[in-house]
Amino acid sequence: MHNWTAKKTNERVLNEANKRRSLVRTIRKRQATFLGHVMRRGKLEHLVTTGKFKGKRSRGRQKEKIMDGLATWLGPGKVSDILAAVKDRDLWRDMVANAYKQGT
Repeated sequence: MHNWTAKKTNERVLNEANKRRSLVRTIRKRQATFLGHVMRRGKLEHLVTTGKFKGKRSRGRQKEKIMDGLATWLGPGKVSDILAAVKDRDLWRDMVANAYKQGT
């Protein structure tokens, strides 16, 4: 007998349904693709994405930066390693494809 009022975590429900999270992976892949495009162009978006844009931060908890999220998604590495890899288009595509396949 199953207790329908029992609390289940999202992870447990996904495991029971044999499904994996796909929205987060898709968002990270699109962020990585956009980042590669922006970094190779070197315009205003480059400055904003890398955090080199001058200005005041809002109060409260600091928002997660795109670079930090991609650094954890792409695997163990530093942001400087990611910025170096972006310049080589083929290497960047391979890194993004591998991270997407792993489903992290």
